[in-house]
Amino acid sequence: MKLNKFPKTYTLPKFDIAAVAARTQKSPTWLHIGAGNIFRIMLAGMQQDLLDNGLTDTGIIAYEGFDEEIIPKSFTPYNNLTLGVTLHANGAVDKRVIASIADAFSCDVPALCEVIAKPSLQMVSFTVTELGYSVNPENVSDFRSPKTTMEQVTAGLYHRYTANAKPLALVSMDNLSENGNHVKKGVTTIAEVWHKSGNVPAEFVDYVKSLSYPWTMIDKITPRPSEEIAKMLEVDGYKHTAITKTTKNTFVASFVNAESAQYLVIEDDFPNGRPPLEDAGAYLTDRETVRKTEQMKVCSCLNPLHTVLGAAGMLLGHPTIAACMKDGRLVKLVNKVAEEALETVVDPGIIDPKAFLNEVLTERFPNPYIPDTPARIACDTSQKVPVRFGVTLKERVAKGLPMDVLEGIPMFIALWLRYQMGKDDTGAKMELSPDPRLPKTFAILEGVEFGQKVDLNPILSDADTFGVNLYEVGLGEKIEALFYELSAKAGTIGNLYL
Repeated sequence: MKLNKFPKTYTLPKFDIAAVAARTQKSPTWLHIGAGNIFRIMLAGMQQDLLDNGLTDTGIIAYEGFDEEIIPKSFTPYNNLTLGVTLHANGAVDKRVIASIADAFSCDVPALCEVIAKPSLQMVSFTVTELGYSVNPENVSDFRSPKTTMEQVTAGLYHRYTANAKPLALVSMDNLSENGNHVKKGVTTIAEVWHKSGNVPAEFVDYVKSLSYPWTMIDKITPRPSEEIAKMLEVDGYKHTAITKTTKNTFVASFVNAESAQYLVIEDDFPNGRPPLEDAGAYLTDRETVRKTEQMKVCSCLNPLHTVLGAAGMLLGHPTIAACMKDGRLVKLVNKVAEEALETVVDPGIIDPKAFLNEVLTERFPNPYIPDTPARIACDTSQKVPVRFGVTLKERVAKGLPMDVLEGIPMFIALWLRYQMGKDDTGAKMELSPDPRLPKTFAILEGVEFGQKVDLNPILSDADTFGVNLYEVGLGEKIEALFYELSAKAGTIGNLYL
């Protein structure tokens, strides 16, 4: 199947780019931390909608505090413009020049502090992944030389505190449960360490705690830049198609490719004002509704199903998520997992869970034009399982729902353990996707041979990994049996059944 090509049909900005950039640098309202692809095509795209329709007059300032190569390789050479390539399931392609990023820089703490101290600033948003918020008090850097992204942001908050102490919203847009709490915990911990070392007053700690930390739910499948898309753009005459891998393993280009579906649900708690994001398709609501939509997506209707396809797809050698959705066994499995998870989901009211799930399974995952791979989805799975499956298991325990009827979730866990043997279904060696916990927590499974017995108790009893002790809720022995069935010999996964 080939993508429909529409040469020279590129949607251009409707505003004065230079004028917007000048206003933004003088009086910024939105600073974003983490200059990744979902930010460039979705969040910057939403701000472009507002600019195009005259609903705001400033853009976004982007800051990258982790991978210092992203800005100079994919922003600066193109004057901070991004080509957003939207891939529809019917083969149609929308190509849009996104110009709402007014400025972008990386690893420049004084410049970051200057932006955060601006009284016009309304929010600082984040897409830095779960690890980006993690702060160990014993490892916090010296106040005078902040190293991590969260330390750099906290240094900026101190400059704002000393300059004007105006309120501010710090908004995580990462796929984390109660994500606003992760930001608050991170910056508060850093502020407390700096206070104890005598660098900042107690009042600064109080100021940090007084800021707003809205919860959000964000959803848009945004794979890394695709060589196939680059070739399509070359046919159009587009010349900037190079895809670069940074030394920190980030894939960047002048363009971003993504699906058309997107959702952004935000707790409406902005003490210094905000852009009218509801006019760009976002849902502005209360915290409880955000919690319900986040649980709907992250714990039942999308993320756990993606995680299933990541591990199972690698084991079965499927090159893409769309290819996984052509495998009737995996379609049956993800439907079963969704069915079991939906039993604990409360309808958030603004998005219907069943309609959302139907879109995921019939349009989004099967989209053959989205170059998403099981290997990408399988990254960091051990950090995702506690939320994507553990929340459902804990909810079932709390609601007194039976565990012995579960089939899909135990099968996934058994498949995931089988995946960690490092052999695909043919028995060939398989390179596992990066996951910082695997070498330590799951070392017992590395290199296990077919038919070999392994003591799975230390893994399956770990409530930190699964949300519950799987033996205590009656699933441990069931998962053991499934694992030994799947690992008895090569080719067993190919006979996967429910």
